[in-house]
Amino acid sequence: MIGYYVHHHGSGHLHRARSVASAWPGEVTGLSTLPRPPGWTGDWVHLDDDAPADGHHDITASGHLHWAPVGHPGLSSRMARIASWLEAARPSLLVSDHSVEITLLARLHGVPVVAVVLPGDRSDPAHLLGYGVCEALVAMWPATARVRTGLPPDLLARLRCVGGLSRFAPTEARPRRTEEAHVAVLWGRGGDGPPEHELTAARSRTPGWTWTVLGGDRWMDDPFAVLLDADVVLTHGGQNAVAETAAARRPAIVLPQARPFDEQLAMGRALDDDRWPAIVCRSLPEDGWPTLLERARRLDGHRWQDWCDGHAADRFVAVLQEAGGA
Repeated sequence: MIGYYVHHHGSGHLHRARSVASAWPGEVTGLSTLPRPPGWTGDWVHLDDDAPADGHHDITASGHLHWAPVGHPGLSSRMARIASWLEAARPSLLVSDHSVEITLLARLHGVPVVAVVLPGDRSDPAHLLGYGVCEALVAMWPATARVRTGLPPDLLARLRCVGGLSRFAPTEARPRRTEEAHVAVLWGRGGDGPPEHELTAARSRTPGWTWTVLGGDRWMDDPFAVLLDADVVLTHGGQNAVAETAAARRPAIVLPQARPFDEQLAMGRALDDDRWPAIVCRSLPEDGWPTLLERARRLDGHRWQDWCDGHAADRFVAVLQEAGGA
């Protein structure tokens, strides 16, 4: 049996966990502040929240950790809960997606850890400490992608790039049902909602295009049908959103958002490459929307094949088995 720590910010961590758990041949116990998701067949350890940090000091332990506010009852409770589970369950391995503190806690219990590496500058002391104790590191992009991590050579040697991991199998787009062109706006739950003002202006300037917004207050658990019907997907630079756009084989306009460690900016730089069917924008334009959409529409969505081929979860499982999870 293995454990899988699921970070609670956004939805991408949970989507990855569910895909990997489905591909894993044995039992997977989830550990998260999030509630147990529908269809999860293993155990689920629900953890107390350790936010906010108001009234608590030294959140980073003088820069050595990311989140360890002194005197926070939620932090104490969740760490005790995980420690009790580690002692009782004796997992063969823990996946950390991703928390440096959980990684260290598991390793100090003698449990090997495989951690998920996110894009961006991960060269700070806390990341280097957490990744340094891991058996292996996994990245959700293809090895050919130029994604910046800031990791030194010794940690890059442990990094296994398994490709974009989408919960949906790659497929061809559906036949067009109408003559009107269609934009799908795919936004997440990990930050601010879709840029409503800019999207309203874009709609007014793009006669002949319909717009469907997914995200924020318009959250949809299964957006894939909308993506398959789209001529262009407008999305932020989150890994899950990019992977699902790639699985739908739809050309994209990518608008990276501000995130810690420049996560989405690093993804945007990697996608700003002729190999991928994406146009990366620093901000949404006030004018020129018809031209921008037509440029994106002409990109060949089949070029996403090398980013997301549908086998990332299986490759992830292979890494876990090699690391001692079997």
